[in-house]
Amino acid sequence: MKKLVAALSAGALVLTGLSTSGAAASPPTPATQTPVKQPTAIGFGGAVSSVDADATNVGLGVLRRGGNAVDAAVATAAALGVTEPYSAGVGGGGYFVYYNAKKHKVFTLDGRETAPATMPSDAFMNKATGQPYPFAQLVTSGVSIGVPGTLATWDSALKQWGSLSLGKALTPAADLADRGFVVDSTFRLQTLENKVRFAQVVPTAKLFLPNGDAPQVGSVFKNPELADTYRLIAKQGPSVFYRGPLAGEMAAVAQNPPKTADATLPFFSGYLATGDLAKYQAIDRQPTKVRYDGLDVYGMPPSSSGGTTVGEALNILQPQHLAQQSTTQALHTYLEASALAFADRGAYVGDPAYVDVPQKELLSRGFGAERSCLIDPDKAATKPVPAGSPDGKYSPCAKGTAVEQRPDTEGRSTTHLVAADKWGNVVSYTLTIEQTGGSGITVPGRGFLLNNELTDFSAIPDPKDPNIVAAGKRPRSSMSPTIVLRSGKPFIALGSPGGSTIITTVLQTLTNRLDRGMTLPEAIAAPRAAQRNTAAVTAEQSFIDAYGPALTPYGHTFAVPGAPGTAAAEIGALEALEFLPSGAILAAAEPVRRGGGAAGTVKQVWP
Repeated sequence: MKKLVAALSAGALVLTGLSTSGAAASPPTPATQTPVKQPTAIGFGGAVSSVDADATNVGLGVLRRGGNAVDAAVATAAALGVTEPYSAGVGGGGYFVYYNAKKHKVFTLDGRETAPATMPSDAFMNKATGQPYPFAQLVTSGVSIGVPGTLATWDSALKQWGSLSLGKALTPAADLADRGFVVDSTFRLQTLENKVRFAQVVPTAKLFLPNGDAPQVGSVFKNPELADTYRLIAKQGPSVFYRGPLAGEMAAVAQNPPKTADATLPFFSGYLATGDLAKYQAIDRQPTKVRYDGLDVYGMPPSSSGGTTVGEALNILQPQHLAQQSTTQALHTYLEASALAFADRGAYVGDPAYVDVPQKELLSRGFGAERSCLIDPDKAATKPVPAGSPDGKYSPCAKGTAVEQRPDTEGRSTTHLVAADKWGNVVSYTLTIEQTGGSGITVPGRGFLLNNELTDFSAIPDPKDPNIVAAGKRPRSSMSPTIVLRSGKPFIALGSPGGSTIITTVLQTLTNRLDRGMTLPEAIAAPRAAQRNTAAVTAEQSFIDAYGPALTPYGHTFAVPGAPGTAAAEIGALEALEFLPSGAILAAAEPVRRGGGAAGTVKQVWP
């Protein structure tokens, strides 16, 4: 593949004799056949990469029928609601970053969930003890459910930039839900890891635990209820979801979760009401932008912390010249820069409608340089490091102000997709229902889970915390859909699931590709580590094995993210596109993590 990429990059590939009809996975197959996953593909005419082969095929089908990147992204996302129901769906939210080739401009949509209007700031506190309720109790309850934003995001994106109606964009996913998909080991594992709580919710147990067990690997999982929901929305529009019968049903299960008679979890009542759904809007926002090694890196602004934190970290790394450092030195520098950026994230970033986020200063070159000079090339700083002072008054090596380190409760089960079309439009889209399985509460008869996004708020109502609960507020997110331009044209589009490790996954992949001489597939497959301003670096076992001995003398200590064999043992599941000088697109996904992803192009030349 390296030789082919080099040839394409040089514009020297002769296409004679090469097939142009391939795809990420074979064209739509009967539900009894397992689609073939290819984590890497090179070709022309557009591309899609996601974690799932069926979903990628849906997006490629839209592109082949003349749809654009936005149409393909929405159709792929809807399909992921079928095949990745524990990570995404209309019961959740997300962030949509879009490059418009005609206007040469990047746009974003904030489709983050919001807190209901009656939700108090101490909603997660046990008044008897003065402490927050246990996280496991808050997740699987109505109190964690925010106003979903995914459907509003799809509708807004299509109306502004798409060529398909919402109904037509949803049709392939509805057909997929009726036809079913082949259960793989990842889907069964995720179901089993949630079996105890799923079994305590009547409609969830009925849908996802047939006969009391997780669906078997190789079996076909069908969701006709979700198919009907998609078709209802296709026929009546998003108003049926936000103002019609679906709104009442969502509010009802949030306020009175449909638990089983023998449920052991407390299932706290939530605050979601029909009025909250009726008022929801996805918000157009200006993207974040930083300059790194001559490239323009665009990301998602607050309410996400992704764009500001990735951008600040790149500004911190810029003076360090990672490309000139040894592997060990570059990894040490990356970890330290990440910790510094996370310190500022925790101190300053929240929903901009409620918090005065110093975004301009956080993303300034001067502040990045100020933070960068705190990195000791020979020693890891004691964590947590204090936040800086993004006040526009830049002082060399200013030591910053200590802030309280707050618990990280952001869920890791999100999903990401990237899409591009033959006209040069590009989408990078991250969507989620928060934890794997969200709140665990399925809307009866509708086939989708509701989110537990509100647990992304800080549980303790500290007025100094930019991420405390407030009515109507969007909880801070780490989702980091990113588009990189070179000379004003798309170069790389990428993003990942993973909770707060999304930020480090995107940052590490970028530095792997831009500074460490890796190809995009190599940058994705490389072992990962996440330093989020904590005493220990969260790292995959493969990273610890490969680099731990060399980094330990610097003072770094390591902890795995989860037990071996569990979904938590991995960090992220990145999808990306790279646009080669010849006009070809390199589509890439994970080769192993989360069961491996699926990448494809419209007219494929490799493999």
